[in-house]
Amino acid sequence: MIANLTTPLIGVVATIAIGRLGDATLLGGVAVASVIFDCLFWLFAFLRMGALTFTAQALGAGDAQEMRAQLLRGLAVAALIGVTLIVLQLPLAAILLGAMGGSEGVTRAAKTYFAIRIWSAPLALANYVVLGWLIGQACARLALAVQVAINLINAAATILLVLLLDMGIAGAAIAAVAAEAVGLGLGLLIARRLTYGQPPVPRAMLLERAKLLRMLAVNRDIMIRTAALIASFLFFTAQSARAGDTTLAANAVLNNFLMVSAFFLDGLANAAQQLCGRATGARDRAAFSGAVRLVLSWGFGFALAVAAIFALFGPSLIDLMTASQPVRQSARDYLWYVVASPLFSVFAFAFDGIYIGATWARDMRNLMVVSLVIFLAAWLVLRPFGNAGLWGALLFLYAARGGLQALRYPALLRASFAPTPSG
Repeated sequence: MIANLTTPLIGVVATIAIGRLGDATLLGGVAVASVIFDCLFWLFAFLRMGALTFTAQALGAGDAQEMRAQLLRGLAVAALIGVTLIVLQLPLAAILLGAMGGSEGVTRAAKTYFAIRIWSAPLALANYVVLGWLIGQACARLALAVQVAINLINAAATILLVLLLDMGIAGAAIAAVAAEAVGLGLGLLIARRLTYGQPPVPRAMLLERAKLLRMLAVNRDIMIRTAALIASFLFFTAQSARAGDTTLAANAVLNNFLMVSAFFLDGLANAAQQLCGRATGARDRAAFSGAVRLVLSWGFGFALAVAAIFALFGPSLIDLMTASQPVRQSARDYLWYVVASPLFSVFAFAFDGIYIGATWARDMRNLMVVSLVIFLAAWLVLRPFGNAGLWGALLFLYAARGGLQALRYPALLRASFAPTPSG
């Protein structure tokens, strides 16, 4: 959870640094661009989830060679996707920034950030694979070390380039690229140390048809699910942008609270993926059910703690993130939606981890699409309430995700651990 908590800090640090300049247009620009990259990279989060789940299942099955093969397969796919994103950067920027609907000044600032940070795509996606592979082996401390290194370098470089060298939004983007590069180098060194002295993975095993098809099928379903989830947050940001620069900037500040909460609670999902994946690989229903109970009970306790922290320290954190008084006041007006969000979202995160660990990706995909429809319907009903209605619809999304997965869980558990004819 601590390792995951550091993930959104690249965007948070950029927001704080740019926010200290007191320009709502620049803050809106970095907010729009950060959300785009969070969502763009998040679309390929199946690289981390797949590496974590299949590595954990290989660990449960006692197949060390397959664990190494998962790392190599994942890195190859990450490199291919990352290079493709760089090649397509111009149309991507035009489409994504146009969809945001920000003002001319916000869009201009966001373009500057986008044009630089897109070069981190292969690095960031490869980091997903390495981190998932480490957590899949229950090496969470090593994953934490990599994440801490990325964010310390990012924070130091952002302060230097933005606040000391006055490079503005370009400096924040350069800092993000440098941090991802150093993080990947450290992660690969750790991976080499963990596999030192072990025989190389045969090419035939890397390209084994059945395993590749299974990986692609699960990753496809996770990607569709993630795309539906991203669509909801892009819709949220686009509606914020259409409400004006001050509302966009205020929601961007509050979005950092959501991102911190989401990545913190998603650490719980990572634990669920590892524990449930390992139990699935070992065909151990008792261990699987025990992991589910632990994840759900601890998750609710952590959600209460996060909500309390937001309630107590939210106003001070808002003041830290922006020097603009109108933005501060607007963010305070909607802070209580953020306070409530962990309580609505915790079961969604927990069941995401359970479903991915058990490779119930198709069901997770279908339930997420239904949740997206519920979110859009809620927004239509609550639209007359303006920004408050937008935040209310987001809480409906969280509740729908967790609730639908909880209802489907018993049937999937029975089907996955049904006794075999020989048993």
